[in-house]
Amino acid sequence: MISLGENTILRYNEFTEWTDTLHNIHEKIWLQPIAEGKASVGEIISHLKNWDTYLISTIIPAIKNGEGMVFPDFDSFNKIAYEYARSGISGNFLLDEFKQTRTKLVEILLTEPDVVAKHVTANGIETCPHTGTPYSLLYIIHEFNDHDNHHKNQILTVL
Repeated sequence: MISLGENTILRYNEFTEWTDTLHNIHEKIWLQPIAEGKASVGEIISHLKNWDTYLISTIIPAIKNGEGMVFPDFDSFNKIAYEYARSGISGNFLLDEFKQTRTKLVEILLTEPDVVAKHVTANGIETCPHTGTPYSLLYIIHEFNDHDNHHKNQILTVL
């Protein structure tokens, strides 16, 4: 039987099946903002990849070291991802990078249940101010699932 935590993680992985359908989007659409003042499809994918990379390289090691999760300023962090998407990298290459990173993260999450479920702080706060739920990496992945779906809906409106 699959636990709620495993289900959340597997849902996180399933997003790559949808992003596989984005291969060969015309370059004009790939880098065109989805709406005025918004990111492009390519920038969104780069943004998602950067957050997955950050979880792998910074958040998981911090939790293993008994520390809380520390997230950077979103705007400046996302700006780096947007610049990468506009750096000349092909959409197909970026989609492949995203899938490889997400797959690697999911493998870690599935093999480290103690790290995933451990209650830790997020930027010094113990519980989500909106839900009262204690923070854990699993809670962040649950939130990221909602975040992925938000971006999926944005992209679908453009396509």
